[in-house]
Amino acid sequence: MSDPSAAPPVVLYVEDDPSVRLGSTQSLQLAGFEVRAYGSAEQVAAHLVPGLRGILVTDVRLPGMDGLRLLERVQQIDAGIPVILVTGHGDISMAVQAMRMGAYDFIEKPFSPEQICEVVGRAIEKRSLSLEVDLLRTRLSGINTIDAKIVGRSSAMTDLRRVVLDIASTNAEVLITGETGTGKELVARCLHDYSKRKDGAFAALNCGGMPELLFESEVFGHEAGSFTGAAKRHIGKIEHASGGTLFLDEIETMPLSLQVKLLRTLQERNFERLGSNELLPMDCRIIAATKADLLHPPPELPFRNDLYYRLGVVVLHIAPLRERREDIPALFSHFLMQAAVRYERDVPDPSPAQRQALMQHHWPGNVRELRNSADRMVLGLPVIDGSVAQKAEPRSLDAQLAVFERHLLEEALTACGGRAATASEMLQIPKKTLYDKLKRFGIGADEFRAP
Repeated sequence: MSDPSAAPPVVLYVEDDPSVRLGSTQSLQLAGFEVRAYGSAEQVAAHLVPGLRGILVTDVRLPGMDGLRLLERVQQIDAGIPVILVTGHGDISMAVQAMRMGAYDFIEKPFSPEQICEVVGRAIEKRSLSLEVDLLRTRLSGINTIDAKIVGRSSAMTDLRRVVLDIASTNAEVLITGETGTGKELVARCLHDYSKRKDGAFAALNCGGMPELLFESEVFGHEAGSFTGAAKRHIGKIEHASGGTLFLDEIETMPLSLQVKLLRTLQERNFERLGSNELLPMDCRIIAATKADLLHPPPELPFRNDLYYRLGVVVLHIAPLRERREDIPALFSHFLMQAAVRYERDVPDPSPAQRQALMQHHWPGNVRELRNSADRMVLGLPVIDGSVAQKAEPRSLDAQLAVFERHLLEEALTACGGRAATASEMLQIPKKTLYDKLKRFGIGADEFRAP
């Protein structure tokens, strides 16, 4: 994800001895580095700027400002710029001091061309990677639209984003359904983030695998002494989320006795802590999520119909990834960028074979599995386990070509800022052909235009 318009990394080299300066400059240039040489620290100072796409190599002993003072200046301007110090024989203690001050490395005179080129190469690689990570972080920090949170251009995701924005500002209870790993909590957070309650707390609680007494305490809270081990008052999730949102995940696992209490709380809009008779107002929005069919639950996990209808004022369904394969390229690219920032690695470019494998895979773990695959690619590991990949559903050639064609059209429109005429030139197809394809796939060029 490097900026293609950026200039190649530069080596700023400071050496007061003309013959040494010339020899080292030529060695670095022969190794393929772009070098700008200077005879003093004062001469190079004006070229040291924040975000410099390059590194500094400087002799320690210089007329006027010496190398250590120049290092201090670099640290003040941009501590991320690698500084390599060149020291004379017997200056090891000074070099150690410089490393403590933040120098990247040091080279002792006399040095060979291979030695300086090897150290400079490592420093350039480090600087390039840090700048790329900074660029990715900047891009990610500026992404706060719902399109960047709920990623995908399929009709299912487009409709989901529209409904989320429509109902976010209301207090209606929402039930989110979908398979494991489809992103139910992400949708719940979007409902919170785009609501009038966004400044309040978003409290999440998984209803599965928790003893009934502990679960009741977590939801409603308890008073000191209300049960064995209750040494002090505990504020429950409903109270903690006052003015905000309470997200109940895996609601299908909630015990029947607690379903009754939750239903009463939703109806009366008040609750009591365990061990207390004081009614407290309930001022939080409830968003629940399930991977089960609550209207036809299994015998071992019964669920009350009246609670279902109370929770499901609005029901949002998230389609599994295998039913919206056209979202895979954009999602995978999104996760690659996030993983590259997290692991401070380069963003890899998947090969055609890897892209095909991603499109054909069944994705039983849905978006969560796809995100893990992106992490593995950034880490240089196999993307899809072979035993899992064999379970991919067969797809016709026409179906696969249609998915790739749609992705290419969307990539071109994104790159051209929604300008269809420019996109047709990029794709080298007539404008009429492009418009026909956009119509066939239901793609609107306007949605790719920058706001």
